[in-house]
Amino acid sequence: MSPARLPLVRDADRESFKAPDGSTVRELIQVGDGAGRQSLAEAVIAPGAETLEHLHRNSEEIYRFVSGAGRIRVGDAEADVGPGDTVLIAPGARHKLWNPGPEPLVLLCCCSPPYSDDDTVLCE
Repeated sequence: MSPARLPLVRDADRESFKAPDGSTVRELIQVGDGAGRQSLAEAVIAPGAETLEHLHRNSEEIYRFVSGAGRIRVGDAEADVGPGDTVLIAPGARHKLWNPGPEPLVLLCCCSPPYSDDDTVLCE
């Protein structure tokens, strides 16, 4: 009997890329890894940068901030965010991030259903 394959992804296995919203993203778990109902990515907003306001037609997102400090807007609500903060973003909710600080703003993004460029609408 052959051993089962563990769906393990190491940071070194994934290249970062520039996402449509302007952030730098590294997909950690995606559909190609066997995920059918969710995806997980790490996003980085550089010091002094911001994302384009956008929404996802179908995906619900959870943002978990792990380092740096910034500001988020979801719909008409805004808040400062940093390590230990988690934000739920409903499907169809416009959202945007700013990083006014000197360090990268790093967050984990979980999407359900899994992230898709086709599901993303840029609002600006």
